[in-house]
Amino acid sequence: MIRTCLAFILALAAQAQSFDTPPSLEAVALATLARQALHETPHEGQVLRESNLNERLCLQLQAKDFESALATATLLREWKRRPLEPNGSLNVPLHELFARTRLAEARGASPDAALAEAFADMVKGQSGPMVYRLAWTLVGDAAGFDQRLKELWEGLKARPKILREEACQLLRVAQLRDSLGRVLPKATALMAEEEARRYVVDDDVHITTPAGVTLCATLVRPRTQAKLPTAFQFTIYANEYNHSEALHSASEGFVGLVANTRGKRHSLGSVEPYEHDGEDAAAVINWIAGQPWSNGRVGMYGGSYEGFTQWAAAKHHPKALTSIMPSVAVAPGIDVPMEGGVFQSFVYKWIPYVSRLPLLDEEGYADRKHWNGLNEAWFQSGRPYRDLDAIDGTPNPIWRRWLEHPTYDRYWQRMTASEGDFASISIPVLSTTGYFDGCLISALHYFNAHTAQRPGARHYFLVGPYNHVGAQRQSVDVFGGYRIDPSARIDIVALRYQWLDYTLRGGPRPEPLKDRMNYQVMGADQWKHAPSLAAMAKDRLTFHLEGGASDQAHRLTLKSPGNARSAELKVDLTERKTENGGQPERIEAKEIDTFNCITFTSEPLAAPLEMSGLFEGNLALTTNKSDFDLNLQLYERLADGRCFLLSYFIGRASQIRDRHRRQLLVPGRELRLPFRSGRMVSRRLSAGSRLVLLVGIIKQSGAQVNYGTGKDVSDESVKDAGAPLSIRLSPASTLTLPVSR
Repeated sequence: MIRTCLAFILALAAQAQSFDTPPSLEAVALATLARQALHETPHEGQVLRESNLNERLCLQLQAKDFESALATATLLREWKRRPLEPNGSLNVPLHELFARTRLAEARGASPDAALAEAFADMVKGQSGPMVYRLAWTLVGDAAGFDQRLKELWEGLKARPKILREEACQLLRVAQLRDSLGRVLPKATALMAEEEARRYVVDDDVHITTPAGVTLCATLVRPRTQAKLPTAFQFTIYANEYNHSEALHSASEGFVGLVANTRGKRHSLGSVEPYEHDGEDAAAVINWIAGQPWSNGRVGMYGGSYEGFTQWAAAKHHPKALTSIMPSVAVAPGIDVPMEGGVFQSFVYKWIPYVSRLPLLDEEGYADRKHWNGLNEAWFQSGRPYRDLDAIDGTPNPIWRRWLEHPTYDRYWQRMTASEGDFASISIPVLSTTGYFDGCLISALHYFNAHTAQRPGARHYFLVGPYNHVGAQRQSVDVFGGYRIDPSARIDIVALRYQWLDYTLRGGPRPEPLKDRMNYQVMGADQWKHAPSLAAMAKDRLTFHLEGGASDQAHRLTLKSPGNARSAELKVDLTERKTENGGQPERIEAKEIDTFNCITFTSEPLAAPLEMSGLFEGNLALTTNKSDFDLNLQLYERLADGRCFLLSYFIGRASQIRDRHRRQLLVPGRELRLPFRSGRMVSRRLSAGSRLVLLVGIIKQSGAQVNYGTGKDVSDESVKDAGAPLSIRLSPASTLTLPVSR
């Protein structure tokens, strides 16, 4: 008990420590700061953590104590972690190489000889994955970190003292600058030689499809006479990471192949996202099966667009395709370029990003001032959504082609597995996504359709509190203000190779996949497993939406509504000073934006309650328009006032019943509008918390504005707005939650 208290006191002291602000960014000044931070680091009574060692390593390097730094790096390299525990020491191999190089120089070696000696010592006898970790860190720009260091310095130099956290941040950035500046580019050349010794590498493979299209690919395979299974990624993102992905697979004992879609890299022809990827990916798989190094088994993997290409390939049933692992998979027409029928403007800038150049237009895509300015200029102008590229001054024919298909028609359906295609997909599937991933709606769409049409489908679904990147790479500790539970911290890339080992080489099934649905319960710090989405919760809790005498008095009530009041929302669609609707930015926040929304609040929960699954319900309403774009947001308001986003829903009212066609509303006539969120959640709700439902509409610069005339929304303008939108919700409206008590 005494040691525990001492550790807590020391930890608080460490957080409160401050140091004299260094007089400059000169090496001597930074070394002095590093030695101070090392001297003041509490050790006794603390549990040794990877994060402590990472910090210590950078401090030792900046203090020029290379012997101690090498000892720390060695300890980190040998750190024992659980099979899917995230690797928190990604830059350690780079820093270890730097330390070894400096020590060799101190022994009298020339700079080039010192680096060569250090590199040879690091890779000698190491496994493929360990060497890959070093290769992964040999990418970066020392000048970029130098600029970042100067930016940090500008914000601190006027102060006499800086906090320990600020000092350590300065020293971490300085060390990345120093490590990269010392070892690059010669270490990259040494790594290329090491790769050539271990692998057969070809970064410019040309594959001709039956359609006569030549595709470019990167191939890395271990130097062995044995025939091997292939880990295959098919991507529109042509860049230097294609080589890294193929190398990673080869380091795990697979043939690594990353092929690019039409028009990318050296492939001739135009870039047409989504349209030909299924047939092209299937052609590449057939090509793989015919190679002398292939054992005829191919597993696909990848996230977002690459998740889509897996389902698109599976639709064509190439014989060698043995399994797929689509992470945060896109479903064209379901979640991009529109969600619930509402076109989203972030896709507009994505098109030139992937289509303007043979590789990627990184500079143009990163011009946030331009893209934000374009969206705002369109929004303020009130012009039709179809005029967006005219306002931009640059034709965007792909985007215009997409606008011609505002419902889920055959144009979208033929791009990937859809409608009845799922019944014949018999290979094992692992889908990964996150509660806060924009593609959760499409990942769940694929899972639901596959398991419904093929009841015996070998489809595993893994979901936790992750965003779009975390659910395909590695979870972050904090996202949107929410610090995730320790059990939720997981390495999806490590899971990838466990899955490929299981499906391609007969290895054990990955431990987290205990049932079809594998989900992390936020707030309970545990994983649960169920045979289906419906089985995640035992009960259903139905609330009625009861109007109050004021905007603050609308209630979610479990009682029958009786003669309760209605609630009314009025929105001036011509007003441009405020925006609302869409995906909230914060997961956990002190308050929520209720502008242009009706807010319904429940009584405090008497006991903890687990909500796991999809929220749904019916809106009994009357409106004065033929259409509107609905936005629902569901929160838990904790007893201390903090608000936690549980889920949200976006949908065009005329397409909620059927995404294949519009069914316009009849102004003035009461109707029932059923809704079901495509975004699942699992969270333990606390006793004393209240549930908060926001019922609003979408009116913002980042999406179409639906003025409600019934015309194609892309052709409507502010001139079509007419009278303010009015939505009157009767107390017969309901919200149903899947719960377990």
